[in-house]
Amino acid sequence: MRVLATCMLALGLAALPVYAGTGKPGDETPSTAKASDKDAAKTTGAAPATATKSADANKSDSKTDTTTKSETSSLENELQQLRSLIEAQSKQLQAQSDALKAQQEKMQVLEEKLNSAETSAPASASSSSTIASPVSIPAGATTSATTVAISTPPASASASGAAQDKMDEPAAIHVKGITITPGGFMAAETVWRGKALGSDINTPFNSTPVPGSSQSDLSEFFGSGRQSRISALVEGKLSNVKIGGYYEMDFLSAGVTSNNNQSNSYTARQRQFWAQAAFDSGWKITGGQMWSLVAETKSGMDNRTEATPMTIDAAYNVGFSWARQYGFRVVKSFGNNFFLAASVENPQTTLTSHGNLANGLLGTTGTTGGVYDNQSNYSFNAAPDFVVKAVAQPSWGHFEVFGVASRFRDRIYPCGGLSSTQLCSVTGVDGASAAGATNDAAGGGGIGANGRVSVLEKHVDLGFHIFGGSGVGRYGAAGLPDATFRPDGTIALLKNYQALATIEFHYPKFDVYLDGGGEYASRAAYTFIPVGGTTATAVGYGSPLFNNSGCYTEAPPSNANGFGPGSVGGCTADTRAIFEGTAGFWYRFYKGPRGTVQWGGQFSYVVRNTWAGTAAANGVTAPSIDEPMVLTSFRYYLP
Repeated sequence: MRVLATCMLALGLAALPVYAGTGKPGDETPSTAKASDKDAAKTTGAAPATATKSADANKSDSKTDTTTKSETSSLENELQQLRSLIEAQSKQLQAQSDALKAQQEKMQVLEEKLNSAETSAPASASSSSTIASPVSIPAGATTSATTVAISTPPASASASGAAQDKMDEPAAIHVKGITITPGGFMAAETVWRGKALGSDINTPFNSTPVPGSSQSDLSEFFGSGRQSRISALVEGKLSNVKIGGYYEMDFLSAGVTSNNNQSNSYTARQRQFWAQAAFDSGWKITGGQMWSLVAETKSGMDNRTEATPMTIDAAYNVGFSWARQYGFRVVKSFGNNFFLAASVENPQTTLTSHGNLANGLLGTTGTTGGVYDNQSNYSFNAAPDFVVKAVAQPSWGHFEVFGVASRFRDRIYPCGGLSSTQLCSVTGVDGASAAGATNDAAGGGGIGANGRVSVLEKHVDLGFHIFGGSGVGRYGAAGLPDATFRPDGTIALLKNYQALATIEFHYPKFDVYLDGGGEYASRAAYTFIPVGGTTATAVGYGSPLFNNSGCYTEAPPSNANGFGPGSVGGCTADTRAIFEGTAGFWYRFYKGPRGTVQWGGQFSYVVRNTWAGTAAANGVTAPSIDEPMVLTSFRYYLP
């Protein structure tokens, strides 16, 4: 408004001289009137005016002159008033201009501070911001304080990253009411092992070679990008429930044509693929392939918060209990501090046995028509595994207790494995027979606990995990067996114990982790005398009668093609316990809205102790095997 008033005043001043110099008819000034009369006389040749007329004219001129002087004085007064008003308005405008300039300088300083803090705090969602700021008018001004909208200019090229980051968020796709958030990481990883295993970035701990194996005298190095992951989180919100799911894959699997020769043609692997409905009432239902409820979580029982060891090794660390398999899980939260859950999960029996007759049937190799791997064994399962868990989550930690119930079953054959000259007691006829076959079943399971505490302002996490029971070996990272066979073909469950302790140090750019864990499998030793025989035969797992005499004797290659290590003879060496100590770190070069770039290194030392058997030539009855490993990883995580 002030600007409009000023423009109108200036226009008025410009028009006044023109208006003052333009008279109406009969308003001429005396000099003008006289000149006109003379010109008229000259033109028409008329006689001069009479004395009366001249006197009247003089009187008229005198009056006109007096009027003109009065009007001129009045105009000068008005002009003076206008000049004063313009000067006052000019001072007000100058004051406002100075105030705006000061405010802009303050905004510039603030913007520079914000840009300098770009790495620690995201920039504004827009490169320009409108800020309402009161402008103070100096004393003597006639107008009140004014609120002015100041639009800051876009940041310079060197400082525009933070604003651009915010403009790019969120990193999600919105389609028909659902949000799809991509995720995962790209990895370049290496592994060196002191004793060759023929294994990629994941370590089969229970396969560490005995001293007599040729592989124990050869180290191995592999480089791999197969642990790279691709994931997608899908979410949609209804009136009282959030629905969606999650998919995650990597390439740590192999088809019949996969190799390292040239193309590294490995197959994609389904790590997780589940659907979920999370109700506002605290109930959550999840179904699909996911981490077992046995695995520890960091937040309640939420999927995708599993507290896995920070290792590069894709098999994690000995002592860590986990599985990724089919599950149907129901969770109820009671506020943010207590949770209960139950799940139905896919079962599988892992078995190791020696010296038995062919009198027990647990499962079969996969059927290709049923899209199972015909190089792997699948047990015929009687029922799913059932897992229940309770979680308490105070402000200073996270604690879990859980239990697993499993059902094991096989089919036994009293006359199985007999030779053609051995009598079957069921049929009364010599030779093997399926006569009298029956099913055998056993119940197993175990209980466990997980705990995690953050100390020193959450810079240090202390964690522990214990799990033990009968037939729970497959839930351990070392992959010890669940069961063995008795001489008659019935199932004997092994006692299994797993434990892991972790210390993690967290800083803005560094993570350092120390893990120590162990797993144990009990002995299940039996003997029997075959039909018609006189010498007892040892069967089961870890029997002291098993022959370990050849565990230190190397055998020549099994074939001439160069890819057949010799098979060690006379060495049963069932695992009694496996221990692993790990130290590693992760360093983040960058972590921000554009993702994370990090590099890590890990050193692990594995010791596998075996059950003692018959004495070897050098007096060692229970070989002990060690395995040093060094792993590295360079990764880029999607934001």
